[in-house]
Amino acid sequence: MKKILLLLTCVIGMLVANAQTDNKPVKIYNVEANAKADLDKAIAKAKKENKNVFVQVGGNWCVWCIRFHDLVDATPELKNYLNEKYETVLVNYSPENKNEETLKRLKNPGRFGFPVFVILNGAGEVIHIQNSAYLEKGNGHDPKLILDFLKNWTVAAVNSK
Repeated sequence: MKKILLLLTCVIGMLVANAQTDNKPVKIYNVEANAKADLDKAIAKAKKENKNVFVQVGGNWCVWCIRFHDLVDATPELKNYLNEKYETVLVNYSPENKNEETLKRLKNPGRFGFPVFVILNGAGEVIHIQNSAYLEKGNGHDPKLILDFLKNWTVAAVNSK
């Protein structure tokens, strides 16, 4: 009985300690964003600047989505390459906003899990859907695999002979 009481006390103590930590929710994806308008704006800009559009679909609930975003932010080579070669849009998928029409427009990429990446050309056509699991190595996304993927879907790469 003493062991059970001790175990119960430890569990309650851990729960109380965890509840008191400052766990601010991550807000990378804007749940209230108008995904259609965001995509249309990015497509127009991409067409004007001869770029493709990189769409990251996921949600604030998705630890791998957050990790990918943080990795890109912390890796200047990735961040700069994305900014130079693509227009980037984050499309939220969550219980609060499933963006069903936008995801249908993007050919339902969620079937590959989250995050999932969609490449659009300047006309707004889906030219590739990437399962992010193929960009992982070891315990997370691999910067080299990500950069190789991005290089393969630029306007120049897609239009090369």
